[in-house]
Amino acid sequence: MKTKKNRTQKRGPKQADSSNEQQGGLDRRSFVKILPAIGVAGLAASQLSVPGLAQTPASTPSPSPTPSPSPSPAPLRITKDMMHQTEKLIGIEFKDAEEAMALPGVNRNLDSYETVRKIDIPLDTEPAIAFHPAPARKALYTGKSRFRFGKVELPQFKTVDDLAFATVPQLAELIRTRKVTSTDLTKMYLARLKRFGPKLLCVVTLTEDLALKQAKAADAEIKRGKYRGPLHGIPWGAKDLFATRGIKTTWGAEPYREQVIDYDSTVVERLREAGAVLVAKLSMGALAQGPKWFGGVTRNPWVPDESQQGSSGSSAGPASATAAGLVGFSIGTETLGSIVSPSSRCGVTGLRPTFGRVSRFGAMGLSWTMDKIGPICRGVEDCAAALSAIYGPDGRDITVGDAPFNWNPDTNIGSLRIGYLKTEFDGSGSQPMNEQQRQQAEQRKALYKIALDALEKAGAKLTPIELPKFSTNSLRFILSAEAATAFDDITRDGRVNQLSGQSAGDWPNTFRTSRFIPAVEYLRAQRARTLLMHEMERLMSQWDVFVSPAPGSASLLVTNLTGHPAVVSPCGFLNDLPLAIMFTGGVYDEVAPLRVALAFERATKWHTMHPKMDWA
Repeated sequence: MKTKKNRTQKRGPKQADSSNEQQGGLDRRSFVKILPAIGVAGLAASQLSVPGLAQTPASTPSPSPTPSPSPSPAPLRITKDMMHQTEKLIGIEFKDAEEAMALPGVNRNLDSYETVRKIDIPLDTEPAIAFHPAPARKALYTGKSRFRFGKVELPQFKTVDDLAFATVPQLAELIRTRKVTSTDLTKMYLARLKRFGPKLLCVVTLTEDLALKQAKAADAEIKRGKYRGPLHGIPWGAKDLFATRGIKTTWGAEPYREQVIDYDSTVVERLREAGAVLVAKLSMGALAQGPKWFGGVTRNPWVPDESQQGSSGSSAGPASATAAGLVGFSIGTETLGSIVSPSSRCGVTGLRPTFGRVSRFGAMGLSWTMDKIGPICRGVEDCAAALSAIYGPDGRDITVGDAPFNWNPDTNIGSLRIGYLKTEFDGSGSQPMNEQQRQQAEQRKALYKIALDALEKAGAKLTPIELPKFSTNSLRFILSAEAATAFDDITRDGRVNQLSGQSAGDWPNTFRTSRFIPAVEYLRAQRARTLLMHEMERLMSQWDVFVSPAPGSASLLVTNLTGHPAVVSPCGFLNDLPLAIMFTGGVYDEVAPLRVALAFERATKWHTMHPKMDWA
């Protein structure tokens, strides 16, 4: 690895002169330094003999050695004028003398920056700082229990094709009791991926050979009586940012469309150990932004012909494929809404676990302090089963906590403390609206009232609450600073210009813009984030769960910054498109919001409604 030599290394000739001056242990420079202490007269009187120094009479002082000519100082690459202009950007003003004093150090730092830039740092290398949400409540540390579903109503079916929209509990029971084989399910989902995937633009790579091999192995194990659990034999799809050995992992982006990583991510490993069958790598917005990737814009199966009504992002493919019945379940990621938003748009159930619940080893990093991994499914207990299989420490992602996840399908939620963001459901404080917007807002309000009424009938005691008053929007640049760092190499070498999205709101411009975020401001924002975490700790000490609209709640940004878990479920239709409701819980307590979501799911019918696929 080539690195630029630092300034002390560049002084080779001068250092050689110094070494030549050394004679018997005392060099000329050292001797000159002690002259004022001993005095020339005293030296002569004592007849000191200094090796390497010619003896001369005291009355005839030795002439001073002629100094070597100093090299001309290199011109400063950062000038005072540049510094002065930059001060305006960072909101500070130094005096002229202060700028002059700081200038050499600023230029030395530039040398350091350039040296560090030449170090080959793999994209999966995290910075040597880690974000941890609030600690889990002691009450959550109970012995790990065996996972079990609640009561499962098996679907009626004539052929395996009738099971495309079945939930994981239903599929699991059919497989366990050998009423259907994993191989038949896998072939059915592969056929649907081939048929509907091109229209929805939700499939990047079919993993057909691997899937059939895994399905065959699952059937053989189950036949022998070895049942691995609720995901055994269930076909699933992975957002295309999870490393899969020998299979492309494209990150949805042109510079990486041929990338093959030579190991499996922890999520892929754990689902394989659970017996799940990987059928496809599913589309994601390029480098985890929006629904647009190098293959096009991932479509919403409810309105597949409208590119403007895409499946949202960036877990666009998992949400679209799950809603369309192309997989049994899927795994996505969220940094700032990428599970909640596409799940809401496509009318499926998504779980964003606590930050640090699931190992991110082998997953593309966008924001090391905000990235979270979670399931996108057709039901609440599907999400619980998937989380149960993938959560917990792996020894490779140091941010992962050790609090157990013990699913409890008991839906008696009357004992839970449940708040709701009343002003958000009412639409209070909204911006001025035209007549059409006003009518839609009224329809939305009416639908949410029905949803909240259903939740109360299911046993919830709802109390209006408010989020902490905090300048949360001012912390958003934490994400862009980290994302720009993660993809700094392709910003520098120009590969970022290969991305199809090149507008002001796309990553290329964000990466370039974020180059002007000072490290001091980034760290100050992280400190302010700690204060926000304390505020949310105080709030959640009073509540087990709070309910909000999805994805338009202010809590979405807040809880993505603080690391709290959330579950989003369909709760109706507005303009023939799904509407959703969100349940947020305390850190490491996914069970509470999942229980409330399950009670809501059982009290309503929205999760049973699926898009008509006759457009194919």
